[in-house]
Amino acid sequence: MKSDSKTRVIILFGGVYSSLGKGIVISSIGKILSCLGKKVSILKFDPYLNVDPENMSPNQHGEVYVCKDGAQTDLDLGNYERFIGCELTQMSNITSGRIYNEIIKKERDGKYNGKTVQVIPHVVNMINSKIYSIIEKEKPNFLLIEVGGTIGDAESIPFVEAISQFIIEYKKENVLSCLLCPLINLSATSNELKTKPTQHSIRQLRSMGIDPNFLILRTNTKIDENVIEKLHTTSHIDKKNIFISPNLNSIYDLPDILYKQQMHLTILNFFSIAYNKNNDNFEKKWSKYNEKIKKITKVINIGLMGKYTELHDAYFSVVESLKFAGYENNVKVKIVWIKVNDKNFKNLIKKCNGIIVPGGFGDRGIEFMINAIKFIRENNIPIFGICLGMQLMLIEFARNVLKIKDAHSIEFSPKAKNPIIDLIDGKLILGDKKCFVKNETIAKNIYKKNIIFQRHRHRYGLFEERIMKKFSKSNINISIISKYNNKTICEFIEDKNKKCYIGCQFHPEFHSKPQNVDPAFLFFIKQSINAIK
Repeated sequence: MKSDSKTRVIILFGGVYSSLGKGIVISSIGKILSCLGKKVSILKFDPYLNVDPENMSPNQHGEVYVCKDGAQTDLDLGNYERFIGCELTQMSNITSGRIYNEIIKKERDGKYNGKTVQVIPHVVNMINSKIYSIIEKEKPNFLLIEVGGTIGDAESIPFVEAISQFIIEYKKENVLSCLLCPLINLSATSNELKTKPTQHSIRQLRSMGIDPNFLILRTNTKIDENVIEKLHTTSHIDKKNIFISPNLNSIYDLPDILYKQQMHLTILNFFSIAYNKNNDNFEKKWSKYNEKIKKITKVINIGLMGKYTELHDAYFSVVESLKFAGYENNVKVKIVWIKVNDKNFKNLIKKCNGIIVPGGFGDRGIEFMINAIKFIRENNIPIFGICLGMQLMLIEFARNVLKIKDAHSIEFSPKAKNPIIDLIDGKLILGDKKCFVKNETIAKNIYKKNIIFQRHRHRYGLFEERIMKKFSKSNINISIISKYNNKTICEFIEDKNKKCYIGCQFHPEFHSKPQNVDPAFLFFIKQSINAIK
């Protein structure tokens, strides 16, 4: 067996159509390898021309995930971090927009010495430089690469061409190419699975210079051995290298499914790396956790009231954090989606054990949410506001308790006479920031520390000392603060007379992982459970 000191690269492509779950498959592979004691890094290629998702609508694209260095990325990076337990950076998310933006800047700066700038070699070389950079900087045992989009998409061609060249340069024995394809059942009365689309995807990938080593089949039904035999015969992919990714109730079951198919042994064998059973902690670290979850029977309802509830993926990290916190408290969390301007909101809220109000931008539905928060506060229902949610809690309290009738945010009312929330900076405040936790507060009981680091994504906040004093003289305690450009920023609020009336300016959902949940979510779920009694 060869040494595993050199970084091995595993690349996942998708065939036939999009939204197959490539991010979950590559995350699951990463989870298994990390439980074998391997250092895993991960890289996502997104073919869209946006530089990053900052300006993309959450209702179209889903959540914008924020890394510790402030990178605004695709939500798949959140899955990578949650599955693998790592912290990623901008190096792990490369878009076509970012590649072309860098190339055009270099061209305008004269860095190409008057040469004609082309897709080959300049674009593909830039893409491959990103692969080599992350290998050089992080020196992982395994680098996993997910190629967004679908094989055959025009926008993905530069990435596929770059990878084709990378495989030649880096040597075939060091790169494992995987293709994820669906098996399609066209009949409602027959279980016949159509393999032709998968066969075409394999041929298309090969026509682009990449020979897939592994085939992963996405299916919603049981696969007969004859189907595997047919794909083996038509594609010449060894049967032991064909794996099944079935539809599951939980995405966190997939690592178990792939592990039971011995994918990890097949991967190690491909790279001629010895398997050390003593280093295999998968069952201990992951399988037992999943077994515990499946035994939980108690369910609580948590209302999620946000601006983008039309697409649930807009709050993916928040929802996952609530689930993780529920598991740690031996309950399963059922999300009750409360849409902006829902006339039935009071009845929906009454059915919930707690309400979470997550982040967002823009003035749509703001007055509705403020009125709903008033109802929640007056009925002493546990509430947790995040970013925009905390700001709306402050505005509601200022209007209805402090009697500042025109209290508002500059974001929604630029000419407001009494802005509770003002513009902190013209640009977004992003990534991990140091926050200071005050003693003898609920926040200190939650975090157990005086200094914490939390991820941010906002322009507006409460920082006016005069206004902060008004809140402090009431029931509202500003229990965590941060410093930014000589300003003291309110990071956490709590009502000292209520068991669970909390809000934070930062985004704790981006820190939460299975078995390592942000303490604020644990506190909120615990208090929501207690509210039942």
